Amino acid sequence: MGFRLSKIYTRTGDKGDTGLGTNERISKASLRIHAIGDIDELNSCIGVICETLAQTHPAHSALIQRQHDLFDLGGELAMPGYELLTEQLITDLEQEIDRLNQDIPPLENFILPGGNLAAAHTHMARSICRRAERSIVAFNQQEQAPHLIAQGYLNRLSDYLFVLARYLVIEAGGDEVLWQSRHKR
Repeated sequence: MGFRLSKIYTRTGDKGDTGLGTNERISKASLRIHAIGDIDELNSCIGVICETLAQTHPAHSALIQRQHDLFDLGGELAMPGYELLTEQLITDLEQEIDRLNQDIPPLENFILPGGNLAAAHTHMARSICRRAERSIVAFNQQEQAPHLIAQGYLNRLSDYLFVLARYLVIEAGGDEVLWQSRHKR
C-alpha cells in the first residue's frame, strides 16, 4: 500500500466539502457522498455481525469478503471511472443465497427482525443495505454513466442478508419471529 494516512484531521472538509480520489472536491451533501456514507455504514454493521459469529462459522469468511467488496464499491464511487466490481460478484451472492436456502424451510409468513443477536444484527445490515441501494439508485439517476453493477450488487446483498438472518436463527435452533398483526379485518 503506497499511501498511508499519518494525519487524520486536515480541516479541509470543515466548510462542507470533501475530496474524491481524483482530487476533485464536492459537497458532502452530494448523492455520491451520501451513497458512500450508506455503504460505509453497511460495512460497519457487517463488522458487528462478524463479531457475533465464531471465526470458524461458514458465514464469517463470506461476510468478511462482502466487507472487502463494499470497500471496493466505496472506492469506485470515490474515484469516478475506476471499476473493480463485476457481475461475477452478483452471481457469487446468488449461489450463496441458493446454498443457504437449501437448509431453511420455505417462508410461509412475514418475519420480524430478530430471533437471536446475530440474526437481529443481520436484519439491521439488510435494512441499511436497502438504504444504500436506494442511494445508489438516486445517484445513478443523475449520472451520465450509472453504476448499475453497484445497484444490482446491493440488491442481491440485501437478499443474501435476509436469507442469512433466517439461516442464523434456524441453525441455532431458534424460532423466527412471525409477524402477527393485531389489526384483523
